[in-house]
Amino acid sequence: MAQPFSKGEITRWQKKAKQVTIIRDTWGIPHLYGKTDGDAVFGFLYAQCEDDFERVEMNYITSLGRLAEVEGESKLYQDLRTRLFYDTLQAISIYKESPAWLKRLCDGFADGINYYLHTHPEVKPKLLTRFQPWMPFLFSEGSIGGDIESISVNRLKDFYGGGQMVDEKEVMDLDDQEPEPRGSNGFAIAPLRSASGNALLLINPHTSFYFRPEVHVTSEEGLNAYGAVTWGQFFIYQGFNEHCGWMHTSSQADVMDEYLETIVRQNDSLLYRYGNSLKPVISKNILLAYKDGSKKSHKEFTAQYTHHGPVIAKQGEQWISISLMVEPLKALTQSYQRTRAKGLDDYKKVMELKANSSNNTVFADNKGNIAYWHGNFIPKRNSAYD
Repeated sequence: MAQPFSKGEITRWQKKAKQVTIIRDTWGIPHLYGKTDGDAVFGFLYAQCEDDFERVEMNYITSLGRLAEVEGESKLYQDLRTRLFYDTLQAISIYKESPAWLKRLCDGFADGINYYLHTHPEVKPKLLTRFQPWMPFLFSEGSIGGDIESISVNRLKDFYGGGQMVDEKEVMDLDDQEPEPRGSNGFAIAPLRSASGNALLLINPHTSFYFRPEVHVTSEEGLNAYGAVTWGQFFIYQGFNEHCGWMHTSSQADVMDEYLETIVRQNDSLLYRYGNSLKPVISKNILLAYKDGSKKSHKEFTAQYTHHGPVIAKQGEQWISISLMVEPLKALTQSYQRTRAKGLDDYKKVMELKANSSNNTVFADNKGNIAYWHGNFIPKRNSAYD
């Protein structure tokens, strides 16, 4: 049952709303003006909800591992995939340990969505009737999905369920539309190569209409960025400010590792071989809910982990565990701080957080610098080429 919003919350949101101005231009793009960055984020999410609350909610239903509660039992293994890596207790803990400036942004995120729901009682959420400030920490990087989507749901079902295969295409298409275009490309042109003598940047994301909205967000604290936003996140994913611009393309950088684990059963214990020693397999019970006709049912899984990460499949008698980047605090910090970069040096410092695992980055600034990161690293140029 939904928790009603308190009078104190509503009064606080109304006060914050007076600190925010939303102006929509001829094309409907919101231009957000806030006194502080937190106020700007409040308006940022309110405007996103005005445009498409359903996509905002669905991204968080998915990242919470609760998709089966909306779409039924067929989504259980997609939820299991999510919950092998993320859970709400982890996200709450990260939020509590976050620096004050980031907490204020996360508070603005939750307040903006909740105030939208308060002021639009005709909007009926599918599942999430109250958003929490720890929810932005349910992602390991700036892109929705990212590395985790490369883990096969069929392999998970074969290991944990032993049942028939699921349609992986259906898993990707959350709202039964055509699959989103893949890839993207961007071009940075140095001043030497441009007619104007300025660096040029082409941002060309390969997505369907409205997969990402455009937003202009500013604050009196110096925030001033324009570009594309992933529904439900509070930073410009790819775009520009008055100093520089950044474009992300899908990366094939090798940032994930799978391990073949040799399992040894001793009495009632599960062990795995590591070098010349045996280590215990860690078991974790994960209870998932799913829509079952007009009622809600539950299914419990016993997830298995080695020190490499969760077990996701098997090969013969061996199990396969996987290691991938799960750094929500670094990822959110990097994703937001790059919107405030004042040039290449600032941007390089932000990229040192190395939380950009599934994206390449193409960059240009107003001082004539251009740059490229392959995943988290600037590649070394082959000196044989000019």
